[in-house]
Amino acid sequence: MPAVVIVGAQWGDEGKGKATDLLGSRVDYVVKFNGGNNAGHTVVIDGETYALHLLPSGILSPGCTPVIGNGVVIDLSVLFEEIEGLDARGIDTSKLVVSANAHVIPDYNRTMDKVTERFLGSRKIGTTGRGIGPTYADKMNRRGIRVQDLFDEKILTQKVEGALELKNQILSKIYNRRAVTVEEVVEDLLGYADRLRPMVADTGLLLHEALGRGETVLLEAGQATLLDVDHGTYPFVTSSSATTGGACTGSGIAPTEITRVIGIVKAYATRVGEGPFPTELFDDDGERLRKNGGEFGTTTGRPRRCGWYDAPIARYAARVNGVTDFVLTKLDVLTGWDRIPVCVAYEVDGERVDEMPMTQTDFHHAKPVYEYFDGWQEDISDCRSFDDLPVQAQAYVSALEKMSGARISAIGVGPGREQTVVVHDLL
Repeated sequence: MPAVVIVGAQWGDEGKGKATDLLGSRVDYVVKFNGGNNAGHTVVIDGETYALHLLPSGILSPGCTPVIGNGVVIDLSVLFEEIEGLDARGIDTSKLVVSANAHVIPDYNRTMDKVTERFLGSRKIGTTGRGIGPTYADKMNRRGIRVQDLFDEKILTQKVEGALELKNQILSKIYNRRAVTVEEVVEDLLGYADRLRPMVADTGLLLHEALGRGETVLLEAGQATLLDVDHGTYPFVTSSSATTGGACTGSGIAPTEITRVIGIVKAYATRVGEGPFPTELFDDDGERLRKNGGEFGTTTGRPRRCGWYDAPIARYAARVNGVTDFVLTKLDVLTGWDRIPVCVAYEVDGERVDEMPMTQTDFHHAKPVYEYFDGWQEDISDCRSFDDLPVQAQAYVSALEKMSGARISAIGVGPGREQTVVVHDLL
């Protein structure tokens, strides 16, 4: 079987965790390939809610091997807190595998993240303050610390010394913070080494061999397309590659192994943090979407910005990722509206633009051009086939499919694992 990628097709929080969990029982490996504990997934199983921040959603599927790939940055304290939390609830976490090449988040990068955001003031990016960006910056500057470094104290010490040489200058002379000692950082990281060692593997080789045996590998993105560092609404983006291309670099799987890409879109749109959001609502409809959809961050608890569905964004995500199938989530949240607007294009400087504008300036000034669709009043949470949906809901989904660039193969009608209408098989 080939590798399958699941990516967010908006600004994150689309419900990727539920989609991954839906397929988890049918795949052999689920790989998180980017991001860190700055992105959370919420999965509801038999009425039990599980909030995952760093672990792959596949950890909730018995028989599936969850993998943290080389493209992830790992906060080791969060990793073991999550493991302990799941163990306490009877979830088997013993099959977790961690890439030796994944980077770890040292405490000084959490400090750097927070003080930098405060220093930026009105120009802040809206990070979660968890050290994600500084750790990716260290990776690109070749001053990062990898998981494998924890098993060689001499190398670890040398790398921490190299990183702190500059960071302590910044912390003490610019931000008026205490300088960090090499010894305290090394001691903290070495404290995780023995517990981490049994989990660590050459995950690129592991996955290559699994595909060779005909097993199925599911690659799960953190964040989303419009937060991708290259293809998102830069600079209001995450620090990693959250698109299909990132699935290859963040896992070690070759592009030729991937034959299906599943894009996750909400039936409306949300984003957190700063940055442009053409369909954002500041009225009662926005509050209603937030309340009905439970739109508060899994990791941060921050209220999400809410708006209507943006078809140009979906088409852009389909193009960038090579989406073969969309999963449309949270359709049930739209129950009760008489009319539902959908953004089909933008107006920029008085002209209609049908695709995502090329420049940040144009996208910042883009005004949505809406088409309106009849809403429905019926509860759809028990629907299990497309024909079960009210005719207005069917028409809404069909319209989104035509304007979004790929077929809609599954529809979420509630938070539960079973509350999904499957239109086409996703594997």
